[in-house]
Amino acid sequence: MDFSIASILALDGATNGAIYALLALATVLVFAVTRIIFIPQGEFVAFGALTLAMLQQGLVPGTVWFLLVMAGVAAVAELAAGLKAHLPPTRLLRRLAGIVVYPVAISLVAIWAAPLKLPLLLQALLTLALVTPFGPLIYRLAYQSLADASVLVLLIVSVGVHFALLGLGLFFFGAEGFRNPSFWDARFSIGPLTLSGQTVIIFLASVALIVALWLFFERTLQGKALRATAVNRLGARLQGISSDSAGSLTFTVAAFIGALSGLLIGPTTTVFYDSGFLIGLKGFVAAVFAGLSSYPQALLGALVVGLLESFGSFWASAFKEVIVFGSILPVLLWRSLRDPHSEEH
Repeated sequence: MDFSIASILALDGATNGAIYALLALATVLVFAVTRIIFIPQGEFVAFGALTLAMLQQGLVPGTVWFLLVMAGVAAVAELAAGLKAHLPPTRLLRRLAGIVVYPVAISLVAIWAAPLKLPLLLQALLTLALVTPFGPLIYRLAYQSLADASVLVLLIVSVGVHFALLGLGLFFFGAEGFRNPSFWDARFSIGPLTLSGQTVIIFLASVALIVALWLFFERTLQGKALRATAVNRLGARLQGISSDSAGSLTFTVAAFIGALSGLLIGPTTTVFYDSGFLIGLKGFVAAVFAGLSSYPQALLGALVVGLLESFGSFWASAFKEVIVFGSILPVLLWRSLRDPHSEEH
């Protein structure tokens, strides 16, 4: 291996690492606020890429029908809970409207806009608007009633949600894979490296989102509420911060990050309905490098995962996944020896 090949592999690893960094940040955020190890984070990636692919073909994406079904089920669950709690009719109607109005409105926009084959940027924005509501709906249906359950129970639920989303994704999107067009077709030569416009967009979008998340947590009331919930759920609740609202907002951010990651990675690889699992799992490995607690370490872990995957594919392409996922073992062993913990009661 000479310097030029190493540079190309390093660039490829850094590009993939930027995507994994976003997913790792979402995984750390969800776990910090809700104690949920969110296995289905990669499904948002697949939904984002496939939704854009169907809009590119002028078809109404399966996301529309999937979103309407989930909104309907969530509305029924909210209605049952409201009747059981004897909520006033006006308050119950406001809750139902909060669940149903946006999904129905954005679905009607998508049904109208799909045959028009809008410009790529508008289709990308529409994709984000369609996929992001899946986050709070999934939280409402699968996790809200189990908010105080143990981490193990929440993990088991996450595995169930993953398989449910996988099967429903196959039903609504089909088994065919898609590769989306690049957002920028420019080429830049830097020594032995050829930098594509899509690679530049991936780096810029990743940095912009990381900065936006920092500003959100540091400068906004909602971000500070999420930080308070992550530090002490009971204390935050005593200060008037709703744990349900915090969980719903966290899943909204996670769904947005996943959908954006799908838009960024769609032009670089063919995405199938089940492709998100491996992509999300690599983001989870990066989050484990950070102990599911540190955002800077999650970014560093994502870069390591990207480089391991890139160089592993060069030296032993058949074992690149084994190399990436096997790297988690020494990290877990090191953390176990470094931070011994007593059994929880």
